Amino acid sequence: MNAALEGISSEVKATHAHTVSWAAGLLRSRISAGQLAPGAKLSEQKLSEALGVSRNTLREAFTVLSGESVVQRIPNRGVFVASPQVEDVREIYRVRRLIEPAAILWGDLPPDALDRLDAIVDRARTALAEGSVKDMADANQDLHKAVVGLAGSDSVAELMEKVLAQMRLVFHALATTPDFHSQYVERNAALVVQLRAGHRDEAAAELRHYLDDAERELLKHIGSL
Repeated sequence: MNAALEGISSEVKATHAHTVSWAAGLLRSRISAGQLAPGAKLSEQKLSEALGVSRNTLREAFTVLSGESVVQRIPNRGVFVASPQVEDVREIYRVRRLIEPAAILWGDLPPDALDRLDAIVDRARTALAEGSVKDMADANQDLHKAVVGLAGSDSVAELMEKVLAQMRLVFHALATTPDFHSQYVERNAALVVQLRAGHRDEAAAELRHYLDDAERELLKHIGSL
């Protein structure tokens, strides 16, 4: 956790340092990036010092993240990064099935956006060749974030950031299951090919099937833990 705190310290901005939403957003982004793992205890003292916020502000930020199922309070023990359960996975995919296909159907597709998607696919293929589960997971997160970004909506992007933080916690449970990520590398690539060809309807339909398949596999895995 110390390394993550050092990274947080370098990002502190004085104009935002006393806002609850800023503190919650920064912690959420660290979880989304995989820098705070499920079960990690969030020290109130260390975090308030690292973020430059009061403990009261930090407690309010914890309340925000608790409502998103990203952290959990355990009486007499403290606040911990959450460990997703079966119902959490179901809720994640309810949201994803609504917003991701919609972004593909109606979002903007400028050439630079497609180029960014291609670059992410290249990263994923490199990670697959190198057998790096973490890098495959990172690329997968980035691709789906970029897909939702096609909608051009800050509100939808913020919602996706919350979903991605929850997804990262799920991915931690799959750290020893690299085949989960590897099978989606080429499915992501095929999705981008369809978008380049202007086949939005087909891409959205395939993405819904993709999300259904991923949910089933995750539920099977999480349910067996």
